[in-house]
Amino acid sequence: MQALNSAIIRSLTFSNDQIGFSAGWDGGAFGTDTRIYHGEPEARRRQVNHRLSGAWRELSYNPETMQSAFLDAELRTQFRRKLLRWFEREKRSLPWRGESDPYRILVSEIMLQQTRVAVVTERYKKFLRQFPTVSRLARASESSVLAAWSGLGYYRRARNLHTAAKHIHPNSGFPSSAAELAQLPGIGRYTAAAVASIAFCEPVAVVDGNVKRVIQRLTGKQVRDDACWKLAQELLEARRPGDFNQAMMELGATICLPGMPVCGRCPVAGLCQFRGAEGRSIFVPQARAPAPQRKKGILRYLLARRNGSVLLRERSADASLMPGMWELPPLERHDLNKRRPILRLRHSITTTDYSVLIFEGGARNSRAVWTPLRAVNRLPLTGLARKALHRLQLL
Repeated sequence: MQALNSAIIRSLTFSNDQIGFSAGWDGGAFGTDTRIYHGEPEARRRQVNHRLSGAWRELSYNPETMQSAFLDAELRTQFRRKLLRWFEREKRSLPWRGESDPYRILVSEIMLQQTRVAVVTERYKKFLRQFPTVSRLARASESSVLAAWSGLGYYRRARNLHTAAKHIHPNSGFPSSAAELAQLPGIGRYTAAAVASIAFCEPVAVVDGNVKRVIQRLTGKQVRDDACWKLAQELLEARRPGDFNQAMMELGATICLPGMPVCGRCPVAGLCQFRGAEGRSIFVPQARAPAPQRKKGILRYLLARRNGSVLLRERSADASLMPGMWELPPLERHDLNKRRPILRLRHSITTTDYSVLIFEGGARNSRAVWTPLRAVNRLPLTGLARKALHRLQLL
């Protein structure tokens, strides 16, 4: 029993007068039919119960011993085969699917962070028309990169992608391993693994929110991040790592959904501990920090036009939000002189929901510049400025 806490429990059975379990150690077995009778002294039973519960806890949380029935060799093979067949048949048609150029894969992965697939699909194509290669992106000005990114939000992603391109271009070679890619600015473990596996067939697994949800439901347990990466690596089809990683993410994005998984359409439902529990998780969710309470605010902007130009202002380079981006000149309440807005709209920035009011008038802001409407699209506009100009049919 001394080794039990480090063991892998293969089975656990109960009867009226005994508990039976079988366990394995380093692929072997010990105590394969060990029985602890209820007639054992109370202290002995407490010791056994403590060690059994400790072993189960280790199954749940120790990345070195985390195992489940679906992870034995035969079932791993079944899982890979079923998942990849489903992916080949059901995968969504997306512009980056089937791509082998690491630069284009990197662009898609960066864009997909915190942005919906439907939004990225068109913007991805447009971005690559403007910056078709990593060298073109490296040579571009930051303002042109931000302009191409305008509307996608989270502009730090664009700046990091631009900086990464500058690191790659002088070296005349794209980093080909996850470890090398992770050294680039703004490239984390997930993005590095995704690019390395899809572009270079490096057998390294990815874990994002979709993959983690799939693994937790397959095991029926809460799984820590480090254990989740280990399990994903054990499941990986090393001969087709890029396809397998995309299949795992596709499964989580389209079938194994957060609220109500579509288990009836899942290709691996027969290997899953969740097994179509009709939306009820069989594990206890980890406590989440309460979502920050959303705030309300009002923003007022000036629309000034003359001779086919519009007045715009560049945000300060040290602004906490959207530095260096261009916007309509802001107005203070005392500037309004009882005027009525020509446009009202709603816009959210981080945790604040704004009511936005646009007023027409003459130039008042010394920091603003007259910009020809035909050139406005070449500027890195804030998402709000772009939205307002579109609503006013000026873009």
